[in-house]
Amino acid sequence: MSLPQLKNDILLRSLLREPVPYTPVWLMRQAGRYLPEYRATRAEAGSFMGLAQNKEYACEVTLQPLRRFDLDAAILFSDILTIPHAMGLGLDFVHGEGPQFAHPVRTEEDVKRLAVPDMEKLQYVFDAVNLIRRELDGKVPLIGFAGSPWTIACYMVEGQGSADYRLIKGMMYGRPDLVHHILEINAQTTIQYLNEQIRAGAQAAMIFDSWGGVMADSLFQEFSLRYTKKVVDGLIREHDGRRVPVIVFTKGGGQWLEDIVQCGADAVGVDWTVNLTKARQRLQDQVAFQGNMDPMVMFGGEEAIRKEVRRVIDDFGPVGQGGHVFNFGHGISRFTDPDMVKVLVDEVHSYSAQYHQA
Repeated sequence: MSLPQLKNDILLRSLLREPVPYTPVWLMRQAGRYLPEYRATRAEAGSFMGLAQNKEYACEVTLQPLRRFDLDAAILFSDILTIPHAMGLGLDFVHGEGPQFAHPVRTEEDVKRLAVPDMEKLQYVFDAVNLIRRELDGKVPLIGFAGSPWTIACYMVEGQGSADYRLIKGMMYGRPDLVHHILEINAQTTIQYLNEQIRAGAQAAMIFDSWGGVMADSLFQEFSLRYTKKVVDGLIREHDGRRVPVIVFTKGGGQWLEDIVQCGADAVGVDWTVNLTKARQRLQDQVAFQGNMDPMVMFGGEEAIRKEVRRVIDDFGPVGQGGHVFNFGHGISRFTDPDMVKVLVDEVHSYSAQYHQA
């Protein structure tokens, strides 16, 4: 069955550095706990996994922020850890503690048992993508996503989030061959996973390298960027008659922009530590940028939000041959007032128009 035609393609054009009338905006974790309707739907689903593995629930929470705000994209509601869950690691979300794996990868035997899972185990994700595309009815593009091979490996070895990455870094320094094996399996799985999302209807793909910035220089290139590039190289870049833009976001990766641009992505996400003026100069508009407001600005009041929105847009400057997608430099806080999100979105659209005039 054919999917609805896109009515607002400003995000896709911005990611491809094509002319647009204003700077598009979407927010990482925009479908999430800061919305009371999300919390109600999650309670109805019974658990995070009950929410993520049910296409109707996943569709509902994906669309919720679009009903409130004039955002320029939807992003699939899912989690980066669906891949290791499909590998049999036993993902659970413990209240107040976040994701945890029942079977972390700690020994050589654990590593050797890893294999690319059958994509049928992730069919619930692809079904959700297809349903979301149909329910969006072309209002805005749908972004599919996955974690970077390195970020997924961190969770697989640590078994949960980590303050010091002692286990994965210990393995990286002591048995780099094992970490490379994990990363290769993750890369091949991620290629298949994102391509199935694209076939199901995702119109852009984002790779979250959330923990790339925790590594030393040279190790980032060897253990993170190398495998992110493998994923990008393996992705479907044109589908249903349109280019499928790819965004790569390495939190804490501002010092490596010249390296990251070589991975072949259409856009590079940056956190709030990056100066957009200098970043554009460094990369000479080879790619679009996504970002990069500190999400904590949302607690400073309406005037602070408007001021910071303008500063970020001014820092990027006249768009010219570049491309800019407004976003946070990390996910939105669950304590954010939804009314303040409307202020942000409206300010981005109205203030940025001046920089898009021919």
